[in-house]
Amino acid sequence: MPFPIEDHLRRVSKRVDGHLRELAAEWRRSSPARLGDALEYALLGGGKRLRPALVLATCEALSGDAGDDGLAMRFALALEMIHTYSLVHDDLPCMDDDDLRRGRATVHKAFDEPTALLVGDGLQSLAFRHLLAAGDARAAPLASLLAENAWRMVQGQALDMDAQGRALTESEVLELMAGKTGALITSAVVGGAIAASGSPSGLEPVGRRLGLAFQIADDLLDLTGDAATLGKRVGKDQAAGKATLPALVGVDEARRRADAACEEALAALAPLGAPAEALRALARFVVTRRK
Repeated sequence: MPFPIEDHLRRVSKRVDGHLRELAAEWRRSSPARLGDALEYALLGGGKRLRPALVLATCEALSGDAGDDGLAMRFALALEMIHTYSLVHDDLPCMDDDDLRRGRATVHKAFDEPTALLVGDGLQSLAFRHLLAAGDARAAPLASLLAENAWRMVQGQALDMDAQGRALTESEVLELMAGKTGALITSAVVGGAIAASGSPSGLEPVGRRLGLAFQIADDLLDLTGDAATLGKRVGKDQAAGKATLPALVGVDEARRRADAACEEALAALAPLGAPAEALRALARFVVTRRK
């Protein structure tokens, strides 16, 4: 029987959203009202919670504690806060200028631009505060991992902005993708391993391959998907002249490369056996998703 990935993601999302709701309520009590409302709006706007799911599945694959009170969940929440901050800032008029995210108004549209900027700034600080409050020696290397890859994400976004309207080589596009999207996907897999075993357990290449597959799939959806399904504007990359792999090598070849990256990740996970079933299913989902 195929792994019920959609049900699995719904269960993970329910758990993650419950924790984020509690945290948002706590922050609202100690924040200016508009900022507190906007933080809650940003964090509880839906989404697949794929990165937390990867953290928890990797932890489970290595026989770690993926429960609600474990370090893996704490890291998963911190990672989702960093991811959310990046979306809020990416949507701003000075960046991608998007009005729609996950089927509803982006934060700067629902509130205003200064509030959206502060939400992103705040979520960065709150992510590390939450992670380091664990009182666990493994929290420090996890914080270092998250900081390093959040910085790589920023560098990737800078490359993306600089590349608009000009031709890039394939190696430059791959470097951009590895930072912009791949860095946090890599953090999810490596962070789950550290939470379980105290070390990356050789899984960093898996994270990199899944990050590549995810970004290619995302770029393909922007070309071939529809706004109603995706919950955001489509065709924006092409309209903005952004550098993407599908634009460089074509849709069919890009899809083949996404599948190949996924297969490489799956081959690396094969020795982990049955405990990695959810992680392997998530790897497949990365390239088969429709939104």
